[in-house]
Amino acid sequence: MRSKRPVVWIVLLSPILAGMFSIFMGAYNLSFFEVLSILFNGIFKGATQVSRPEAAIIFDIRLPRILLAGLVGVALSGSGAALQGIFRNPLVDPYLLGISAGAAFGCAVSIGFLPWIPVQVSAFFFGMLAVALTFLMASAQGEILRLSLVLSGVVVSSFFTAMLSIVKFMVDPNRLQSIVFWLMGSFSLSDWRSVRIAFLGVVIGMSPVFFMRWRLNAISMGDDEARALGVNVRMERMMLIGSTSLVVSIAVSVSGIIGWVGLMVPHLIRMMSGPDHKMLLPLSIAGGAAFMILADTISRGMSNLEIPVGIITAISGAPFFMYLMRRGEKGLFKG
Repeated sequence: MRSKRPVVWIVLLSPILAGMFSIFMGAYNLSFFEVLSILFNGIFKGATQVSRPEAAIIFDIRLPRILLAGLVGVALSGSGAALQGIFRNPLVDPYLLGISAGAAFGCAVSIGFLPWIPVQVSAFFFGMLAVALTFLMASAQGEILRLSLVLSGVVVSSFFTAMLSIVKFMVDPNRLQSIVFWLMGSFSLSDWRSVRIAFLGVVIGMSPVFFMRWRLNAISMGDDEARALGVNVRMERMMLIGSTSLVVSIAVSVSGIIGWVGLMVPHLIRMMSGPDHKMLLPLSIAGGAAFMILADTISRGMSNLEIPVGIITAISGAPFFMYLMRRGEKGLFKG
């Protein structure tokens, strides 16, 4: 592990590096020194010294967008790493388990028909319902196998996707366009309110997961081994699933559906650091934040028209999944 320390530090610092790179990128051309001057004056001299339009671009558009992308990356990647340990399946992520589709359906229902219900509450309820259905279907035959879990997640995702289509068919046309764009995953509407919501959700949801990462090691060894070590498997598994469902639902409510992050990043980190969640979880959190910031930077820099970031992650995630299927995943998890 000592030989990997430089790489570990690079991963841990990668969100800061990605954010520093992204703050200079954007449709409005600002020089390197202009950005530094605006940041310095805004941080150390107050807002009255940076009232120019260029300052609004930095502090009201780029900075909240970078922070929101990082928080969503933390939520998706951290949840993916935890769920892969809970289900002992390296092919699991929030999207495959149906959480994202359930949360998206909940958000669409709230936006389309029940505006008095906060989208975060509706997203969390249906996200939890989706993962519960996936878990019940996969355990119908007793033991939860990898294939049955993935297939159950696909079925549940398809169900909520179909229900979402019904919502889009029935909703007011004036709201349909915003729902469709939001479902593709985007940070184009980022603001400080969204950052505060995402930050609160990540702190509340990821804190139990982070402090229980040693327990995740026991659960990922198998139920019998975990019980022998004194772990209340059923209760702690439910706590972890509830926490991850909360952060994923909050992420979906502020950015739409962004798939593959929870699969790719924890997997790449596990290949580097091994399956010990003591290191795997914090590295996945940092790597997910950096990946999401860079993906969003690419989505808004590829052309004059902004490409939804969900398309960027899907383009990179599909080949990665095919690579995993060919590789066979030998030795990462047993069972």
